[in-house]
Amino acid sequence: MASISIARKISILANIAARHAGQTRTFGAVKNAAQATASHLSGVAHQLWLEVTGFVFIVISVIGASAWVREYHKYQAGQTTPGRVVLASVFTLAFAWFGVSSFWRVRKKQR
Repeated sequence: MASISIARKISILANIAARHAGQTRTFGAVKNAAQATASHLSGVAHQLWLEVTGFVFIVISVIGASAWVREYHKYQAGQTTPGRVVLASVFTLAFAWFGVSSFWRVRKKQR
């Protein structure tokens, strides 16, 4: 008879134990509970991600709005070109849109 290593014996024993555990009702219940918990936590984490990114985009748009005000005052004083004012307004509107749409996606997922 061929000699089997201890590692191979442990591997065979683990396979038998896993096969037996997979057939028990307790293991099935724990597996279903883990899947339900992971699914719920995944949804909550995605909602949190959307809310945090939405908040960050809104903050960046507020910073852009302050830059727009500064550039507009410089434009009124004749110290800058209208292109910089347009660029600041496009930046502000784009990030405001990103923030608002992120919060809309959260609201849509809740329904």
